[in-house]
Amino acid sequence: MSTLFDPIRIGDIPLANRVVMAPLTRDRAPDRIPTDLTTLYYRQRAGAGLIVSEGTQISPEGQGYLDTPGIHGDAQIAAWRRVTDAVHEVGGRIVVQLWHVGRISHVSLLPPGTQPVSSTARAANTKTFTAQGFEPVSAPRALRLDEMPRLVDDYRRAARNAVRAGFDGVEIHAANNYLLEQFLRDATNDRQDAYGGSIANRTRLPAEVARAVADEIGAGRTGIRLSPVTPVNDGGQDSDAQALYGHLVDQLADARLAFVHVIEGQTGGPRDVAPFDFEALRRRWKERHPDGAWIVNNGYTRQMALDAVAAGRADAVAFGKAFISNPDLVHRLRIDAPLAPPNPKTFYGGGAEGYTDYPSLETAAA
Repeated sequence: MSTLFDPIRIGDIPLANRVVMAPLTRDRAPDRIPTDLTTLYYRQRAGAGLIVSEGTQISPEGQGYLDTPGIHGDAQIAAWRRVTDAVHEVGGRIVVQLWHVGRISHVSLLPPGTQPVSSTARAANTKTFTAQGFEPVSAPRALRLDEMPRLVDDYRRAARNAVRAGFDGVEIHAANNYLLEQFLRDATNDRQDAYGGSIANRTRLPAEVARAVADEIGAGRTGIRLSPVTPVNDGGQDSDAQALYGHLVDQLADARLAFVHVIEGQTGGPRDVAPFDFEALRRRWKERHPDGAWIVNNGYTRQMALDAVAAGRADAVAFGKAFISNPDLVHRLRIDAPLAPPNPKTFYGGGAEGYTDYPSLETAAA
């Protein structure tokens, strides 16, 4: 029987334990470049078996929030290299989350003369964070068929850049109703071409991206994040989510991806927001790819995480907000110490406050 604190090998990446730091947008990368504070922030949390970085845009067109980092330019690669070196120096492992927001963006954040792109030309009923504060997102345009190969190549190039930056691998962001999930769900995909309509067509783009990234850096260093029922970012429910995500998981398993990272329920909210059999999805993945890791996320307490790993319902458990305010979260979980609460007012933007100034238990005691 495995425990949350046992080592595990996920694809080609050996982990010291099964506690994963979930991706957390912090909006602290001016000019889209990680800073020295970023390096300190991740180094402090390197006790995680695996860190998944904050969402990192694959191209200038993929940005959707102010001061989020990219992985498409030389200065970004150099800055991320300082982060990965710092994490590795203290024995940690880190993958970058490859991100394209699709229609969850604003023209002020994009290259001049461009607008957000998506599966659809319908605007999302939500807001994003710009230099002016929170503003309604801009209307997107639907991607053309002839643009799909370039988009896939953007993911491929970003994965190659991630290896140059010293990351142990990548997580493809196909969750939270950003670009790839906008193609997946029939609530946001109104296309009539090879990327719309049937389940096979709607899973085409995420599957192409997964195969391209795996071909570029190796399937053993490639994972993906899914959120089958989350309603965030104006994501309407798919008409048959179980069939949709089952078909996608089959393709990901055939591509031999290292891991699938699943948000159970509403991101940061109720776990029972909509009916879905997550255990059936896990079994489907494991039947087709027994060596592929299954990482679960959303509202897990210490006891829930212990139980999930012990029962075989998860190979690892990802924690989000708890890692913000508990840089030594793995140690606290191991000894069942109290967790410090985070300050939501400092989640997005700013400097060290609410970012690198949360003390570890050892520091607090001193």
